[in-house]
Amino acid sequence: MMRKKILILLSFAILLSPNLALSDCVDLGRSTSWYAQGARTIIFYVGPRPIAYVDIWNCTADPSSTIRLVKTYVCDGDKIIVDGDECTIMTVSSASAGSYWR
Repeated sequence: MMRKKILILLSFAILLSPNLALSDCVDLGRSTSWYAQGARTIIFYVGPRPIAYVDIWNCTADPSSTIRLVKTYVCDGDKIIVDGDECTIMTVSSASAGSYWR
């Protein structure tokens, strides 16, 4: 009986948080530039080639923002510094992993 309840709860957790199964990680330390697309999406580039989209949650970015990485290899849920404020990365999508869908 207890085992069945745990299985049901685990199933709901997976259904309610699909980003855990679909999360991506990217080495942003190799980026040479970035561009703020809208207020909550930052595109990172190596030369003219985009390498990742980063969607932030509790901050906004604009073209004049200062972006600083807390660590070079980032995943969903990691932190990034935008204009001195610590922001949570909601999703990171890599161009090389084929998840670059925008």
